[in-house]
Amino acid sequence: MKRYMPWILIGFLLFVAAGDQVLPGALGKASTQTRTAMNNFVINLFGSSWRPKTKPYERTEKELRKIEEGK
Repeated sequence: MKRYMPWILIGFLLFVAAGDQVLPGALGKASTQTRTAMNNFVINLFGSSWRPKTKPYERTEKELRKIEEGK
């Protein structure tokens, strides 16, 4: 089994990468669905819940407000 694992992995990667262009009918659709599901999984791992800890322009905006109030 260990001997065949690299071939299985290569076959799976080829199936996901180019299966919809090469394989006919239902196998092509299955390849597309598999790729879409994997893309969605990876996107959801990082998701939109990530926010930067700092606001990069906050300091500049504060300084501009101080300058405008000082005039």
